[in-house]
Amino acid sequence: MPPPIDTHFDVRTDSRDKDPDSHSATLRGFHQLLWSKPLPSGAMFGLDDRLTHVSDLGEFSLASDAITNTYRQWSRPRALVEARDQTLQQELDAFLKLGCTVGAYTVFPRRVHADEKWRLSINQARGLHPLIGDRFDLTLECIRRHYLGIDHPLVATFGWYREFFELFGDFSGYVNFFLFQDLVAHEAESVHFWTEFDDFRRTPLPSRSGDEYREYMIRSMAFIRARNDRITQAFPTR
Repeated sequence: MPPPIDTHFDVRTDSRDKDPDSHSATLRGFHQLLWSKPLPSGAMFGLDDRLTHVSDLGEFSLASDAITNTYRQWSRPRALVEARDQTLQQELDAFLKLGCTVGAYTVFPRRVHADEKWRLSINQARGLHPLIGDRFDLTLECIRRHYLGIDHPLVATFGWYREFFELFGDFSGYVNFFLFQDLVAHEAESVHFWTEFDDFRRTPLPSRSGDEYREYMIRSMAFIRARNDRITQAFPTR
């Protein structure tokens, strides 16, 4: 049986100093419980303990993905390091700890093999793209544009996972299914960004100043807390 969901649980606890996305059985159990539920269409989206779904809807193999990044381990670019290091160590510790609770994680499809090539997963693509910088608010803006048929930095990657996005009908369906309501505004018509947004024209890294990094940190943490509250409401600790 998967464990009850505890939004205070630090998923590093059972990952043996490895990546919790791959090595925390508790986090995997949380995902199984949270996302095994009816889709906006009413069809049941059940996940097994490997986060795999097989039904008339298709076969979907999912993997955990952290959706916040403190950039604490980054040693470059220099501007990011200097901006980050203006924040007190205890504040960075608190940011990292909150980012290791279930509200700071979601699931995306595992990478697919198509046209005789292994394609980047969504997780990999958003981490590597220079206009996304592993930021989930910018990823969510790409997802919003995907549903609207508007160009965005991850358009090529999302094309390989079109069937996954189709499960949720539209952007609002996706947001509500994964409890991202606190990162959108106006009935899911726009995204709340963690720093000033300029339509993907500048570096996504919060590196302009110490104040920008702090703004990014505060907004990220507020979102994680709000999403943890939603998770608690949806699945209270037993």
